[in-house]
Amino acid sequence: MSLPLRSKLFVPGSRPELFDKALAGAADAVSFDLEDAVVEARKAEARAAVAELLRGGRAAASGKTLIVRVNAADSAHFEADLHAVAWPGLHLVNLPKCESATAVLAAARALQAAEAANGVARPIGLLLNIETPRALRQAHELAQAHPRVVGLQLGLGDLFEPLAIDRHDADVVRQAMFALRMAAGEGGIVALDSAYGDVRDTAGFRAEAAMARSLGFSGKSCIHPSQVALANEVFRPTAAEIERALAVVSAAGTAQRQGRGAYLVDGQMADAPFERRAREVLATATRLGLLPG
Repeated sequence: MSLPLRSKLFVPGSRPELFDKALAGAADAVSFDLEDAVVEARKAEARAAVAELLRGGRAAASGKTLIVRVNAADSAHFEADLHAVAWPGLHLVNLPKCESATAVLAAARALQAAEAANGVARPIGLLLNIETPRALRQAHELAQAHPRVVGLQLGLGDLFEPLAIDRHDADVVRQAMFALRMAAGEGGIVALDSAYGDVRDTAGFRAEAAMARSLGFSGKSCIHPSQVALANEVFRPTAAEIERALAVVSAAGTAQRQGRGAYLVDGQMADAPFERRAREVLATATRLGLLPG
């Protein structure tokens, strides 16, 4: 499954007055939250509001990647959440507090049952939150636990705060990002960056997003619409990257015709991994209208 997720905007499920604005905004994906953003007393209310939106079809008509963050699998709300939101048009269920491959398998079975009950023909993917020490340590196993798993999402607040780790220590953040990115890479799935809690600190958001992009992350979570444009900008291929990708693909074609596996592009060696990366850049550029055709 392709995930155009430069920006993923969280919207509380208990705030239906925000739904249409989010769907009309610039975020690549909208994630309706039934977990942390909703107090216990309003869980059922939020679940019903998101279910009504998804059943009505206007969310699917937005063209966004549609995600619902459900409550944890060991919570009293999990199965009710799945049966409420597993409708045609939903792309991903975001599973929080997931720490084992066994839990992923159980969640996949529960999701399949909800799909069958609601007449969903196209399987809904799983986006797993990596937000505990155990989950980070076993992230490579989670990434490969089930074919439905299409991405890992870093949750630095939940990961760092209980351990009294400085959320703004760039060296520590980089280590967590790198570990998650390697796990996602082993599973052949995407890595998504954590949310950034200080909405006013645009420089901090941009710097953290740039770090994630340099480590091969696909995009970043946003907790406020003002962060969406920043994420879209950071995770957008630059003109230099597009030019380089075009040169690599052209040189690869020439090398193939000449029977060579490695070749030079502007004096730098390139081979099959460089060509694959170049084609990914060009595919993203084409999708964003930066390289028509």
